[in-house]
Amino acid sequence: MREGKIGKLHILTDTLLQSRFSHIELTEQAIAGGADTIQFRHKLGTTREMIQVATEMKSLCNEKSVIFIVNDRIDIAIASEADGVHLGQDDFPIPLARKLLGDNRIIGGSAATMEEAKKCLSDGADYVGFGPVYPTGSKDDAGPVSGIDILREIVETIPLPIIAIGGIDEGNTPEVMKAGAHGIAVISAVCCREDPRQATKGLYEAIRSGKSGGRRHA
Repeated sequence: MREGKIGKLHILTDTLLQSRFSHIELTEQAIAGGADTIQFRHKLGTTREMIQVATEMKSLCNEKSVIFIVNDRIDIAIASEADGVHLGQDDFPIPLARKLLGDNRIIGGSAATMEEAKKCLSDGADYVGFGPVYPTGSKDDAGPVSGIDILREIVETIPLPIIAIGGIDEGNTPEVMKAGAHGIAVISAVCCREDPRQATKGLYEAIRSGKSGGRRHA
């Protein structure tokens, strides 16, 4: 999987942190705001319900040529014909996911340390979601804050697109991009805002203002 197929603005949809917007509504608004990647993040509900929602989200993404990724659940990714899956350190093993999804689907891996990032690389991930870079309340299992210097070290060491996550907002996105991150992934910075479309647009512009500091990967 080449870097060019990994998006720069990943919006994770969530209905536990907020209940004003559904996954579908968040998808529509994030796409309208400039998101190039939508990630379905849902921890509750039946598998059938998740397949139904994910399939509808995939359809919306297809219409706008936006990448659709499922968080954690490789079965939902397969059933909804998602473009890929994002897996945490304790989720479905990346090498087995690759066997099931093939070489043409995107597989992202989560990392909170250099060791975990190296494992994502050796396991065959297409990109690494690294963080939390800043303090965050969106994930209960988020580890210690890494900070911008560690992010920069990860970027310089790991020859994969690095997607920064954790406490990312419009204000600190330029700093993250200038540290060399390929892109950002956010949850509350869009889902918990009064206007998700406008929040996404702000992040899109922030990426543009800071992307000159990015690093190209082979």
